[in-house]
Amino acid sequence: MTPSSILVLGAGELGMAVLQALAASTASHTTRIAVMLRPASLQSATARQLQTLGIELLAGDLQNDSQSTLAALFASFATVICCTGFAAGPGTQRKLARAAIEGGVQRYVPWQFGVDYEVIGRGSPQDTFDEQLDVRDLLRGQQGTQWLIISTGMFTSFLFEPSFGVVDLPNNTVHALGDWDTAVTVTTPEDIGRLTAQIVLAQPPLTNQVVFTAGDTLTYGQLADTVDAVLGITLTRERWSVPHLQAELAETPHDNLKKYRAVFAQGNGVAWDPAVTFNAQHQIAVTDVESWIRQHLTAPATTR
Repeated sequence: MTPSSILVLGAGELGMAVLQALAASTASHTTRIAVMLRPASLQSATARQLQTLGIELLAGDLQNDSQSTLAALFASFATVICCTGFAAGPGTQRKLARAAIEGGVQRYVPWQFGVDYEVIGRGSPQDTFDEQLDVRDLLRGQQGTQWLIISTGMFTSFLFEPSFGVVDLPNNTVHALGDWDTAVTVTTPEDIGRLTAQIVLAQPPLTNQVVFTAGDTLTYGQLADTVDAVLGITLTRERWSVPHLQAELAETPHDNLKKYRAVFAQGNGVAWDPAVTFNAQHQIAVTDVESWIRQHLTAPATTR
C-alpha cells in the first residue's frame, strides 16, 4: 500500500495542522490530498487557503450524510484520516468507521487523537469515550480495512484554558486533577499534524497498531513548578481530588468539562512514558510545556 491518495475529514484546529503537514510532506510527490468540508464551507477563507496548498475540496456532511453516501465518497481514497471529534454528535464516529469499511478504504485513521481509551475502559466519567472503544472493536473485527490509531494525549493548550481550570492565570491559580503526582501527556496540534503526516507516510506503512506521541508528560506538580519558574510568579495551588470532582459532576452530570476533569483526575490511560512515542523513537523535536509557555504566555499584570 502506498499513500497515493489521502482524505482528511474536517479542517478545524487539528485538521488544518494535519492538512498543512501533509501538503508540505508530499509537495514533491504525486500524492492526492483532499479534505471533506460541509457544502456551506466550500467558499470559506479556510477552503481557499487549503486550495492554495494544492488540497482538493470534497463536499460532504459527516453528521447528516448516510453511511452509504459517505462510503461512496471515501471509496476512491487509500487512506482516510478523521480529524472531526465529538462535536459531530454521538454515533458519528461509529458511522464513519463503518463507512470506511463499507467503502473499501485501504487504511482508516479514526478520531482517536487523545488518551489511551483501552486503559481507561468502558464506563468512565466521560461517557463519549465508550464510542471510541466501539470504533476500535469495529476495526479489529474485520480484515478488509487496515487501521491506525494515533494517541496524542491532551492538546497542550487545554491545560491553560481558564474554563478547564488547571492553569487559571486570570485567577493566579493552578489546580491538580486528582493529586500533584498525577501525570498527563500533552502534544500541541501543530506537532500532532507534523507527526501524523510522518506516521501516515512512513515506509513500510504502519498499520493495525496504536502509535503514541507526546510533546510532554508531566505531573500537575511539575506543571505548577514550570509555570512559576517560566513566568516568574507564584500560583496558588489547589488540589481537586477524585471524590471532589465526581461530586461536582454528579451535580451537573451533562457538563462536558467536568467529565474530562474527572477522567483525567483518575490518572489511568492519560499519561505515558515519552520514550515509547513515535517522536522519541525517531528523534523528532517537539514542543514541551516549558517551550509552549515561553511562546504563548505572559504573567498577569497583577502578579508581576
